[in-house]
Amino acid sequence: MTARHLPPERGALHWLFEAGLALKGFLAALESLTGLALLFTANATIQRSIDWLTHNELIEDPTDPMVARVLRLTSRFDAGSQHFYAVYLLSHGLVKLVVIALLVRRIAAAYPLAIVVFAGFVGYQMHRWAVSGSPVMLALSAFDLLVIWLTWREWRRGSQLE
Repeated sequence: MTARHLPPERGALHWLFEAGLALKGFLAALESLTGLALLFTANATIQRSIDWLTHNELIEDPTDPMVARVLRLTSRFDAGSQHFYAVYLLSHGLVKLVVIALLVRRIAAAYPLAIVVFAGFVGYQMHRWAVSGSPVMLALSAFDLLVIWLTWREWRRGSQLE
């Protein structure tokens, strides 16, 4: 059985779709590489690196709020947390890379798959936003919603051409 491919399209929204995929692909690769780095770097090495990076700033201003926040966050970054983030980032990045690769190849079944996968990420990011209030989660969710809409548009356009 061969995969069905959607025909190519031209236009600004298609270009935006492809640009969104390129950005998501870059971020997914970065996530995967970060996950690998966390997986193969000892926690003590990470802690020593943070100490080295913040040492001069603490000498200059022992009350620096940014350094205090970084040190507070990294003090809770134990080996168990590191392993969780390593596996999470690696798997999250690889799933996105596979979906994006299928979309780039214009495989018809990838479009609904991408919509479901990206919607799941939006759901999780919104949960994290509700817990943390992080504007980054809102921004990532808005970007994912845009990519979902563009993916749906591409999928719909392709099925109308058949």
